Amino acid sequence: MMIHKNTAIQPTFSLSALITSLSLKIPLSLSKTNTQNKTEEKRKKKKQREREKGIIFIAAADMDQQSQLALILGPDPASFETLISHLMSSSNEQRSHAEALFNLCKQSDPDALCLRLVHLLQVCAQPETRAMATILLRKLLTRDDSYIWPRLNISTQSSVKLVLLSQIQVENTKTLSKKLCDTVAELASSILPENGWPELLPFMFQCVSSDSPRLQESAFLIFAQLSQYVGDVLTPFIKDLHAVFLKCLSESSNADVKIAALNAVINFIQCLTSSSDRDRFQDLLPAMMKTLTEALNNGNEATAQEALELLIELAGTEPRFLRKQLVDVVGSMLQIAEAESLEEGTRHLAIEFVITLAEARERAPGMMRKLPQFISGLFAILMRLLLDIEDDAAWHTAETEDEDAGETSNYSIGQECLDRLAISLGGNTIVPVASEQLPAYLAAPEWQKHHAALIALAQIAEGCAKVMIKNLEQVVSMVLNSFHDSHPRVRWAAINAIGQLSTDLGPDLQNQYHQRVLPALAAAMDDFQNPRVQAHAASAVLNFSENCTPEILTPYLDGIVSKLLVLLQNGKQMVQEGALTALASVADSSQEHFQKYYDAVMPYLKTILVNATDKSNRMLRAKSMECISLVGMAVGKEKFRDDAKQVMEVLMSLQGSQMETDDPTTSYMLQAWARLCKCLGQDFLPYMSVVMPPLLQSAQLKPDVTITSADSDNDIEDSDDESMETITLGDKRIGIKTSVLEEKATACNMLCCYADELKEGFFPWIDQVAPTLVPLLKFYFHEEVRKAAVSECL
Repeated sequence: MMIHKNTAIQPTFSLSALITSLSLKIPLSLSKTNTQNKTEEKRKKKKQREREKGIIFIAAADMDQQSQLALILGPDPASFETLISHLMSSSNEQRSHAEALFNLCKQSDPDALCLRLVHLLQVCAQPETRAMATILLRKLLTRDDSYIWPRLNISTQSSVKLVLLSQIQVENTKTLSKKLCDTVAELASSILPENGWPELLPFMFQCVSSDSPRLQESAFLIFAQLSQYVGDVLTPFIKDLHAVFLKCLSESSNADVKIAALNAVINFIQCLTSSSDRDRFQDLLPAMMKTLTEALNNGNEATAQEALELLIELAGTEPRFLRKQLVDVVGSMLQIAEAESLEEGTRHLAIEFVITLAEARERAPGMMRKLPQFISGLFAILMRLLLDIEDDAAWHTAETEDEDAGETSNYSIGQECLDRLAISLGGNTIVPVASEQLPAYLAAPEWQKHHAALIALAQIAEGCAKVMIKNLEQVVSMVLNSFHDSHPRVRWAAINAIGQLSTDLGPDLQNQYHQRVLPALAAAMDDFQNPRVQAHAASAVLNFSENCTPEILTPYLDGIVSKLLVLLQNGKQMVQEGALTALASVADSSQEHFQKYYDAVMPYLKTILVNATDKSNRMLRAKSMECISLVGMAVGKEKFRDDAKQVMEVLMSLQGSQMETDDPTTSYMLQAWARLCKCLGQDFLPYMSVVMPPLLQSAQLKPDVTITSADSDNDIEDSDDESMETITLGDKRIGIKTSVLEEKATACNMLCCYADELKEGFFPWIDQVAPTLVPLLKFYFHEEVRKAAVSECL
């Protein structure tokens, strides 16, 4: 749950008074106050053995729920401990039963439940049980549907607050101590605005001022989470806080304390609304950076990575805070990025820091452009990352274009960051740097350097488009010269660059260089020794033709279509799929000019549609549907009419068959039907009774959403389903199956197409469509679904 900023309570204390005159009932003692004698230990061990043997008191078959409730919350703590252990059980049945009983306790007697949980924190010897009790308590104190704090009596509330703070003092298990801090922060975020926990802030200052690194760390952890609120409360004490932060960052020898202090100060800086207040902390920056450098010098890269992540957050939200020491900070980050002795993760985070600064254009316009020496250095670092690629045999024998064998995490980071850097700083800054560095890469003997230069050109094209268009001759020549490189991966990279440039620099590139680019792509399709090069050449034809007029494309159609037909007969599915996609795009771009090739092309397309029935050929069949429908639209109804009937019979047969949920045929078929409708117009009406039921079914799909606790061990992201995306909101992890949303959006858009094309012919379906689409005006999971609903309703 996010901690929202609330109206600040007016401070009625001074900082010195907080530390020296706390009037707290909680002693700052590091010794455990609830020492168990030997008899008690024996009793607990006996109870544990009984639980392990399955003597489960609360699940007795002859007990009703009220009896079980009385037992769980009764004087004997063993039953409650058993309940908590069953909540952690791997048995679904046992865990579900325990959850039902826990919820019954929450509804029937929340006071007793909370007191039992905090009692466990004090007396239970098992860290796992204490951790579970802390997590459960935090959920109960989180302001959502489970929030029970207002239902507790004052005595219970006081006990909970007292025990939480006392346990922070005595808990020695690090992970559990952090969970306690999380729970304190969660509760405080709700009750501090009403001055509901006056002891907390004095307690935190007392911890910070103590000699215990563990207590100092705990206080800073709580402070960081509460800073959105306590920032306003403590603004009058900025001078004192500055001293506290400086002392811990500069003098503490404990890395955990320093990281916690860094976290606290960065969160506090972000919550300050006045730039002058933020500036008062700028002299802390050397000490903040020292936390990072000390961790690196001590070989503690895990701590260094934590520090980098915090500094990245600061760079993204308050980049101007860094401006006075920008040269030193960025210089340090580039040194880290270049240090090959460090872990990749550490180097990548240092790069991310500089990229984040570059992207902070609105908050600090032009700040990074004033450091051209660093831009050149960063570009050089990213280029070296692109060299981390192996000529893996699996790349050459791959069955799909998605195979990235040989590519490393360094390579991927280099690609991504070049793209982001160019978009954030623009062509006037990046193109001169690229022009200075790339020729040396292209002139070098190593294939990896040729490859890196071409990949870099493709990555910076979007952000540098305006400037690169002015230098098209140099750019195009640089890429086309590499079409003849001896290494297939370099040729692939050159084709990839042309495809990307066709998108980002079009239609200028198409208009000025079609006579050089299209023949080069056609020639690349003859590389039968390297199917990946062939397939990528076909894909690049798609990119080129999308920004191309029929007048430019038509003179090249003889050569391109004949080459694509040869590729269609290739035994490599990846090549066939590329050829189908390219043919579809060429037909779409050339429109009626494609009629000349219709008789030669359509038989191949129908053959694939009918014969590609194996599971391994599903995408091939789906792409044949796409190609057929686009070719039909291009040549028109009269030319397509006879074949259309055969094609639709095949589609109707497929629609009546059982398809697996991950079969791409469904989505492609929905779109193919809509294109066929546009092509045939009113002649399509007889097929509507076949098309509409599954289309409505897809439009009515419920979003596949999974919600779990952020603390849960059942990580949604571990799912094998690549279409499942996750986000974390507060203490909830939400997983959304995007493939379902995409199918739903496609179906809604197709309904709009039918209504638009068939006009009054669509009337018989209005009564079924309206109840489906009207509620989707508020469908907040997917924008395209809402747009389609609006279009249809209008």
